[in-house]
Amino acid sequence: MIWLVWRQHRKQALFAVAGLLALAAYIIPTGLGMRSTYTDLGLPACVSSMGDGQFIPSSFTNACNETIRSFIGRYTAVANVSVLLIFLPLLVGIFWGAPLVAREVEHGTHRLVWTQGVSRRQWAMAKFGLVGAGSLIVAVVYGFGVSWWMAPLNRVGVTRFETFKFDVGGIAPVGYTVFALALGIAAGTIFRKVMPAMAAVLVVFIPVRVLVAGLARPRFATPVELAIPVDQPNPNLNAARGDWIQSMAVKSADGQTLMDNASTACNPDAADCGGMSGALNTTLYQPGDRFWWFQGIETGLYVVVAAALIWIALRGLRRIA
Repeated sequence: MIWLVWRQHRKQALFAVAGLLALAAYIIPTGLGMRSTYTDLGLPACVSSMGDGQFIPSSFTNACNETIRSFIGRYTAVANVSVLLIFLPLLVGIFWGAPLVAREVEHGTHRLVWTQGVSRRQWAMAKFGLVGAGSLIVAVVYGFGVSWWMAPLNRVGVTRFETFKFDVGGIAPVGYTVFALALGIAAGTIFRKVMPAMAAVLVVFIPVRVLVAGLARPRFATPVELAIPVDQPNPNLNAARGDWIQSMAVKSADGQTLMDNASTACNPDAADCGGMSGALNTTLYQPGDRFWWFQGIETGLYVVVAAALIWIALRGLRRIA
């Protein structure tokens, strides 16, 4: 059975290998170049001077600040290519998941196997298992490959929580890929035709991803609130920590929002501080050290949904003639 599944899906495997090699041909040279520039500009010393405290220390120089800005500006366009990888799980769901059952049923080839002493469950487990394993390998390789690639930019303050950075690095791609594959399999079992199953993956996958990223992810943990009186110097958060700034506002002493998405300052010697006496510059943020926690929560969420979809697919196979 494994040999048969391999024969059926070897072209997909070869395309996956070719895709990973193409990705490696891009990220390895650019990643090594990024690291070389990082060292040549003296950024290790600058990052070290930033420390690991909540705020940038006074020892941090303007020269380092300018060097970091130059480095980020130089490689931001290179890193933005990673946005294209956000579609890889969707492609897995459309071209690997949706046809897995639907094409067999549409062409009637499933009957040949089911009448040769192979049960539906054995057939499904072999196909789901082999294709699922290949999908996991692809997701792990590109997820950790992108994490390695982006590491120099993360060290100088490009937070890994940014939407297109979070979604293509670490273990999160594993969750997205497993979900997309399971969604395609379930859709193929329900519709039993390839094109409707592909359309279902497209219609469901994108809204789910948007809703989870926009509504659920910011609420995985209660953000930390930082409040500093407006008549005191407003220190800069240490970008090297990779904190995710969720909102900023100026609030009165009783918690009323005076200015949204802004901060302000006043002369403490001014009478009534210009009408802002007692006001606070507030910042809500997720600490950078919560990154892997958030990745684990989101990945687990998609894996649980994928398991439910596979169960639906297995139940659906019983109703196929």
